[in-house]
Amino acid sequence: MKEKRKMADHAHRDRWLVSYADFITLLFAFFVVLYASSQTDQKKQTQIAHSIEQAFQVLGLFPSSIPSMQHSGALADSQDPVAPVNVILGDDLSASPQVQHDLRALQTKLTGLLSNQVAGHVVALRLGRDGLTISLREAGFYDSGSAVPHASSQATLGKIAAALEAEPYDLRIEGHTDNVPIHTAQFASNWELSTARATEMAKILIVEHGFAPGRISAAGYAQYHPVADNDTAEGRGENRRVDIIVLPRISVLPGKKTQP
Repeated sequence: MKEKRKMADHAHRDRWLVSYADFITLLFAFFVVLYASSQTDQKKQTQIAHSIEQAFQVLGLFPSSIPSMQHSGALADSQDPVAPVNVILGDDLSASPQVQHDLRALQTKLTGLLSNQVAGHVVALRLGRDGLTISLREAGFYDSGSAVPHASSQATLGKIAAALEAEPYDLRIEGHTDNVPIHTAQFASNWELSTARATEMAKILIVEHGFAPGRISAAGYAQYHPVADNDTAEGRGENRRVDIIVLPRISVLPGKKTQP
């Protein structure tokens, strides 16, 4: 009798092993799920990396900026084929060493081509956060109150257009004025004048020089984005300008132009 009671007590005390075994099994299954999820994410990362690399190769940009997937550690294990994708390079590319190199080289080239205009303070070049800005001041390109560049500026505009045509980057054209009010039969305010100058410059690049319209945007800012003090005649002269900004962005592949 005592022997049977001893065996029953022993079996009762060992029941915790059943719960413990169930817990270990569930814990094992949980970590298996986590591992499988991490493998799936890695596969997606591999596909994204392959897509970006192939897109850069298609565009002919930054051939050495992204390491080959053959030498990228765990990512190299994936053999899944990835189709090429079309990519629009955003403004965040402004920090790319390749883009910075391109824009600095373009600035140097234009400085040489426009050395007389730069020395005469009718053209200014500056490289900033938005890209390379080519400032065409009113004194060298426009009659007062007119949106059409005068004939003597056509040669300079031709040099600028030829240099920009060879680049793949987008252009933003901005019209700016000083703070002196204008009210003529053609323009009721500086808003109209600045916008007309920007759109006219865009039309010149598209119609006369064959630029793809998708590369170009235009805007007028009136007197609200000055680069100098409007309290002096010299400052107002600097503020009356049209800026052609070479953006660190590509939305149209190089070589695709419209026909005038």
